[in-house]
Amino acid sequence: MSGATIGDLLREWRARRHLSQLALATEADISQRHLSCIESGKAAPSREMVLRLAGRLDLPLRERNAMLVTAGFAPLYAERPLDHPAMAPARRAVQAVLQAHEPWPALAVDRHWQLVAANRVLPALLAGAKPGLLAPPVNVLRLSLHPQGLAPRILNLAQWRAHLLERLRLQILATGDAVLVELLKELQDYPAPAPQADEADTGAWGGIAVPLRLATSVGPMSLLSTTTVFGTPRDVTLAELALEAFYPADEATAERLRGLASNSM
Repeated sequence: MSGATIGDLLREWRARRHLSQLALATEADISQRHLSCIESGKAAPSREMVLRLAGRLDLPLRERNAMLVTAGFAPLYAERPLDHPAMAPARRAVQAVLQAHEPWPALAVDRHWQLVAANRVLPALLAGAKPGLLAPPVNVLRLSLHPQGLAPRILNLAQWRAHLLERLRLQILATGDAVLVELLKELQDYPAPAPQADEADTGAWGGIAVPLRLATSVGPMSLLSTTTVFGTPRDVTLAELALEAFYPADEATAERLRGLASNSM
């Protein structure tokens, strides 16, 4: 929000979090009158107050920095690219986790779903995608749902598409990221197939997971995914990093992945 004041940001994030002024004031253990004065510009919050309000609003570290700067303070959280020398321990940790997941595929993405790292199994699953979609920076959502990407090989495309778009919508609600808003619009414009008869039934997973069913050169695979994030990062880049790990949903998939992995290592 260009030219925004600290009051503007507080009102915007209160609206996003569906919090009244009274509710936020109660959460932050301050009076509603004091919060009203901050929002109207009649009172200037201290650095500690900005951080308290940002914490109660559950803001991402990037947005906490933005709120501090808007209020006239220096940002608290560092933001260094993953290839920065100081980030070497983090890079090693990420790569160790990805490699330890082999022979199952795993990858790391940044806040905009751009591929940061992957283990040696993942490329075998991406064969056949348009080369331009595989050129860095690779956006894994675009790669997944683009008609020249993985979409033609996703056997439950309608179900998987709905799952990914819902994840993206929730991320937008949490972060307010304008780049993600544009990405969502782009993905929604891709062809939307009609659900297949068996897509509404999650089978043995009872609605707790949506498997990715993918046609590959060695036969169809059914994959479950989990997301891992750093628990208490103090760096914006690490806070926005997510590790996506895929697991075989059946023994046939496990055997096919082991075969692909043996050829990739």
